[in-house]
This record gives sequence, C-alpha cells and structure tokens, in this order.
Amino acid sequence: MRHLGTSPPPSGPRNDLKTLRTLLPYLWPADSLDFRVRVVVALALLTTAKVANVVVPLIYKQAVDALSQDVSAVLVLPLGILLAYGLVRTLAVVFGELRDAVFAKVSARAIRTVALKTFRQLHRLSLRFHLERQTGGLSRAIERGVKGIEFLLTFMLFNVLPTLLEIGLVCIILWRLYDVWFALVTFVTIAGYIWFTLAVTEWRIKFRRVMNATDSEANTKAIDSLLNFETVKYFCNEEHEARRYDASLQRYEKAAVRNKTSLSTLNIGQGAIIAVGLTILMIMAGQGVVSGSMGLGDFVLVNTYLIQLFLPLNFLGFVYREIKQSLIDMEAMFGLLDKTAEVRDIPDAPPLQVSEGAVSFDQVNFGYDPRRPILDDLSFAVPAGHTVAIVGASGAGKSTISRLLLRFYDVDQGCIVIDGQDVREVSQDSLRAAIGTVPQDTVLFNDTVYYNIAYGRPEATPSEVEEAARMARIHDFVVGLPDGYQTIVGERGLKLSGGEKQRVAIARTILKKPDILLFDEATSALDSHTEKEIQESLRSLSADRTTLVIAHRLSTVVDADEILVLDAGHVVERGRHRELLSAHGLYADMWDKQQEAREVEAHLQELGEEAIIPP
Repeated sequence: MRHLGTSPPPSGPRNDLKTLRTLLPYLWPADSLDFRVRVVVALALLTTAKVANVVVPLIYKQAVDALSQDVSAVLVLPLGILLAYGLVRTLAVVFGELRDAVFAKVSARAIRTVALKTFRQLHRLSLRFHLERQTGGLSRAIERGVKGIEFLLTFMLFNVLPTLLEIGLVCIILWRLYDVWFALVTFVTIAGYIWFTLAVTEWRIKFRRVMNATDSEANTKAIDSLLNFETVKYFCNEEHEARRYDASLQRYEKAAVRNKTSLSTLNIGQGAIIAVGLTILMIMAGQGVVSGSMGLGDFVLVNTYLIQLFLPLNFLGFVYREIKQSLIDMEAMFGLLDKTAEVRDIPDAPPLQVSEGAVSFDQVNFGYDPRRPILDDLSFAVPAGHTVAIVGASGAGKSTISRLLLRFYDVDQGCIVIDGQDVREVSQDSLRAAIGTVPQDTVLFNDTVYYNIAYGRPEATPSEVEEAARMARIHDFVVGLPDGYQTIVGERGLKLSGGEKQRVAIARTILKKPDILLFDEATSALDSHTEKEIQESLRSLSADRTTLVIAHRLSTVVDADEILVLDAGHVVERGRHRELLSAHGLYADMWDKQQEAREVEAHLQELGEEAIIPP
C-alpha cells in the first residue's frame, strides 16, 4: 500500500479520466438545481463570449474594406462599423467576466465540498491508518488536491476548452468565407503547434523533476551540515561537506542548463510553426487580393484570426504541465475518499444503551500484526459501579485494551460487551460518547484553556467548565494566568507542563459526564503532591461509575476493587492490592521496585537536587 507523502504513480489517460469523472458530480450536483442552472448559464456565457471574440475580426475586416475604398464614405460607414467593433469587443470581455462570476459559486462550493468530504473521511478512517500515515504528506495531499481542482476549473474549463471551441469556429468561418484550404492550413498549423508543444513539454518534464530533486538534495545536505556544525568542526570536515554540497549543486546546474535549453527549443519550434502557418496563409490571401477574389480586409482578417488563436496557446506548455500535475494531485486526494475504514458500523447500527455500565472482555485475541499477537484469550469483567485496574510492564498490552474498548480496532477473536451489547453491533459514536477517557499522552488543541476543557461538552456553560476545572484542581492555576481561561495553550498544548495538560484532560472528561470511565496512565505526568489531589477528584468522579484504570504507577490503583496483572497478553495475577502483595508474585515485585525508586526520589528532593529517577 502506498503511503501518503510518497510520490503518486504517474498519471495516465485512464487515471485522468477516472479523476475527472470523480470531480464531475461536484460540478453537477444532483441535489442542487441552482448550481446546475449556474453551470448551464456559465457555459452559455462562455460560448457567447467566444462567438463575440470570433466576430470581432469580421467587423475589423469590414472597417478595413470600407477605409480602403471611397474616402467620402469614411465619415459615415466606418464610424458605425468601428462603434460596432468596440461594442462587440467589450461584450466579449463582459460575457467572459460574467461567466467567471456565475461559475465562481459552483467552483468554490465544489472545492469546499471535496475538502470537507476528505476531512470527514480522514476522521472516519481507523487508528491504524493514522498511525501509519505521514502527517506532512497527508496535509500536502489535501492542499495540493484542492489547488489542483481550482487550477483545473480555471484553466481547463475556461482556457483550454474555449480555445478549442474558438479554433473550430474560426476554421468554419474561413471555410465558408473562402475555401477549405484556408480552414485546412489553419487547422493543421494549430494542430501542429499543439502537438509540438505537448510533446516537447512532456520531454522537458524530466529535466524539471531532476532540478527539483537535486535542489531538495542540495538543500537537505546544507541544512544537515549546518545542524551538525560542531561535529563538522570536531573532525575538520569543512571541505568534505563543501564537496558533498557542490556535488548536488553540479547536478542541479546540469539539469538547470538542460531545462533552459529545452525551453529555448520549445520556443523556437513554436515560433517556427506560427511563422510557417502565417506565411502560407498570407501567401494564399495575397494571391486572392491580387486576383481580385479577396479584398484588403480579407487579408487582414486571415492574419488576425491566426494571431488571435495563438495568443491563448502561448501558455499551453505551462497549462498542460500544470493540468497534468493537478490531475495527479487530485488523484492522490480522491484516493483518500476511496479508502475503506477498517472499523465500520454494521448497517443501521443501534446506539449503545447504557443501563448499568458493566464491561466484560470475553476470550479476546488481538494483534496489530497477525505475526505478533498482543492479547491472548483475555477475559475479565468490570462490574457496574466498580473500579478495575490493569497493571503490567511496558508492552504487556495494557493500552491495547483501551483501544479495543473504544473500538479503534476490532478484536480478532472473542468479544467486548457493555451491558450485554457487543460493541461491534452498536454505533461507534454512541460507544465513545458513553466512555470518558483520560489518555496517557494528552494532546491539546492550539486554542484557549477554556476551549480545551469545554471540548468534553461544547454546549456546557462557563460555570460548568469552571466547576470541572475545580474538580481537576486546575482552576486556581488558570485564573492566575494573565489571560485566565482565554490563555492560548500552544500547538499540542506545549505552553503547559505535562501535569497541567493532564489536569485539563481530566477536567474535560469530568465535564463530559460519561457512564464509563477509562483512565490510561491518567496521573503519569503529575508529581506526588498533585497526584494525591487528583486521586481524590478521580475517586469522587468514579464513585458511581464503572471505571477501568490502566496504570504503570501502582500507587494510583491501591484502592481498586480488583487489580489485574498483565504479562505478555495474559492475566497472570488478580486480586486486591493487599492480596497481591501477600502473594509475593509479579505485582509484589513491581511494587517493591517502585517504592525503592520513590524513596530515592524523595531523598534527592530533600537534598535539593533534581530527581532523575522516573516514577
């Protein structure tokens, strides 16, 4: 499976057509008559603008013919023709701008709809996808895809297609006014120009790619070298780094030269094709003037038409290259929409009905990779209103239990049941709405403290938010900040300490008022004093609720109704705190080691030194 962030496969005709077919429903929405009318009106204005554009040289021809005849008529007839010329030219611009104005809402809505649909799809995809993704590549795929749609609509719909329409109209006019040879020479010249431009542009793309690659390579080496400035100095490798950097610059120089010379080749070829086509048409028109079958205005008309056609084609190479890139970018974004979520609701899944909140794991087997099982035949129950703690060494499978309960993954075998309902047979939204989670690694939004606490229940009143903060022992800290609850916490909450972030997470869970509580190392980032305060809040919060506590720090689970000791996906011990200590097994061994570490930490703090041993 290709990960986002890597280069997408080369776009081909079949992929391009598939991408365009995917985009079409957004431009012709089945549920919006207004937008369909706008598309039809925009196409009508587009056609009208091109017809007006084609009529302009015809009026210009009449003016030239009139001016080249009897001078006495100049004060009457050419004036009317010239006024008509100005009017039609103005109308061509007006119709073109009206077309853009009418279609603007359609294109903007299409971009908004696709972006929103992709955003929702990303939230719908499973946790496995988000753990494997490259965030930078993912955001760039969406950003480039949206820009690709905008570019495609702007240039392909209102530049390339209108130009092709104009070419067809001009060929028909030349055929009807003169003979088929004028139309044929014009068509062959334009077709040759287009073919040459596309062929050379396709050939040039590889030079541009090499330029981009070598530029990135040189930039990477430069930054890497500067970041390791001291290491370079340690080993006196300044010249070595300069040679590595220059090697990339040389490859960039070579690619840049080839890119520039190939551009010159393109420009020379385009100019030659235009010159040959114009020369042939001028010779044919000149012979017509000499023979009397054509006037001076006809001579000017033929020349004007060809030049007018070539003006929008000057940027054909750029437009073609960008359209190809846009299709590739759109393909990558639409590929996200085609992905199937690993965890899905069954059709018409009913909401979870929580009556008591009893949770049970029944013979659960699970592994992130089939070759490496994490949980093996795991069974336990959390009776309604009770607190069950799961402890064990890192890698024992503790956090996996929380992910399965929240249904970020589905079990391979067995089942997880809440009040007699298999979590796979109820809607995911209702399941997660019933569970309040305080994770080990708390990540906050780059917004205010108030917003992050209120995230637990966005419709909560300010007084409810503050009460949740008091229960989490963070209210006094927040009101002591210069901006109080309106303090911005920074990206991922980095302006707050680990303990402060954890208390915000506890506050928003308190605000949520869930039926079932899940604490995944909820006090892992807190100091001993704060931990005792939070424990009181957590005890009052979980008094009448089913609570599952996943912990490494054993001091946080001594009051649990039952403690499960997990090892390699198996429950190897179970019981209350004192019972497990009396058994002198794995739990007792973990307890002794942590107590020793806490004593050393306390001793270091008494000496005024920084504690270096983690809790």
